[in-house]
Amino acid sequence: MFEPYFFSAEADRVDRGRVHQWLSEQSYWAQGRGREQQDAAIDASRNYGVYDVGTGEQVAYARVVTDGVTFAWLCDVFVATEARGQGIGKMLAAGVMADLEPLGLKRILLSTADAHGLYAQYGFTELTEPSKMMACVR
Repeated sequence: MFEPYFFSAEADRVDRGRVHQWLSEQSYWAQGRGREQQDAAIDASRNYGVYDVGTGEQVAYARVVTDGVTFAWLCDVFVATEARGQGIGKMLAAGVMADLEPLGLKRILLSTADAHGLYAQYGFTELTEPSKMMACVR
């Protein structure tokens, strides 16, 4: 299933233009995000991608904001429309979780509108006490 693709945690491999286009034009959470904002987010995060073995073209992206010790936020997870349905989201999630495992993080959070089943396979559950969580949304 994954043979034509590979996972990478190499930040220099990220196709910043493609990632910006995906997120700013096709995602439901980052519509209109500017390129400078996206580049700054990439620079301040751990970055991950899935790439086509033959062409090297990036087909998926995720980033993690973390202190590297106790907490992480998995965000900006995106699989190219044309690459969906091939298990790439699973490859990406598994790679991210494997990369974070040695850090021994106590908590990894994410927000998703439609991929609960995918993330449940990697240990994510609904918050047991959501009333303890707060957000400042601007």
